[in-house]
Amino acid sequence: MNLFLLQDNIQYFKEDDPIAGTILLVGLGAVLLVVFVSNLIKNGINTGKGISKSSGTGSASRLSPFALRRISKTYGFNRDQAKILEYVFRNGGVTDPERVAANPPVLDKHFKRAFKQIENSAGSDEEAQQKLAMLFAVRNIMEVYHNTSPETPSSQQISANMAAVLTVNQESYPVKVINSKGESVLVDCPRNALGTLIRFPKGTRVNLAFFTKTSKGFSFDSQVLGISDTSFGPALQLSHAGRAKPMTQRRFRRRQAALSCDYYLVRIEDLKNKKPPKMMVDPRRMSGSLTDVSIGGCAVKTQSSVPAGSRLKIEFDYAQSALPIAVLGQVLRINRSGITNTIMHIKFLKVPRKSMNAINALVFEYGSD
Repeated sequence: MNLFLLQDNIQYFKEDDPIAGTILLVGLGAVLLVVFVSNLIKNGINTGKGISKSSGTGSASRLSPFALRRISKTYGFNRDQAKILEYVFRNGGVTDPERVAANPPVLDKHFKRAFKQIENSAGSDEEAQQKLAMLFAVRNIMEVYHNTSPETPSSQQISANMAAVLTVNQESYPVKVINSKGESVLVDCPRNALGTLIRFPKGTRVNLAFFTKTSKGFSFDSQVLGISDTSFGPALQLSHAGRAKPMTQRRFRRRQAALSCDYYLVRIEDLKNKKPPKMMVDPRRMSGSLTDVSIGGCAVKTQSSVPAGSRLKIEFDYAQSALPIAVLGQVLRINRSGITNTIMHIKFLKVPRKSMNAINALVFEYGSD
């Protein structure tokens, strides 16, 4: 009897249908995929909102780490400097860092925002000054790179009708470039004060300096090949010289100013038992006006100048700095300015970190609203 019942129920233990199993698995996978994508979208939206609250934009998460590495390699940043640059870009919601890095005005916009953020969020003044010093170190490295790495044109790329300066035997003559596309560079023949044509012998060595439309200055050495007649008049033929050389430019940004300052003579007492020598600040105060400043030095207009080579302690006020900015400098040269004034050109020798940060903020105008 039991054997009969068992045989009747064998039909309930038959093999699974493989097609039905496959359909079941596909359906289950589709459901899990829909749930996963829904959660991913939901989390992405929430993450975007979080970035927006913290940095003012929801696009910072799309900052490419590969682009940051390329930029850091280009400018030679170390690890800490690369982190500061990443902070600047993320704080500003930058999604195309290479375009921003190549555009100084836009770059300054984001560095200024980071400057304000560091000032407002640092836990202590020491922490703030340390971060600001690193911030300005990165910005100045980029400034130097932009100033000393221009694209150098060749002598065959000088535009027609471009103003130039021809220097021959330390004498300079303003000329215009007539044509540079042929076998030689054609420029106006210089004339003397009486308007007479100056004829330089063939083979005379010369230098031609010019400025591009972006105000970049270049020059190249050449020699006179002869004089030819053109529709613009007599032209001096100069030999081509391949790539032109960038003209000397300031490495660091310089800011024009009109700030009252005080300065004091600094004497060096070379005592045998004292290393390093002791510096003594003369208590007699002299006054002047700071006419320009960079992180490397400044110019002071005054009626009480001191000899070139003198060391000075210079103090001046800056609205964004709670304390006066104080630096140690040395007078490089002195120029006359009017009847009674002189301008002292000063190189900084020693600048405290807080004063250096304040000077950077002044030069880059990050302290202004």
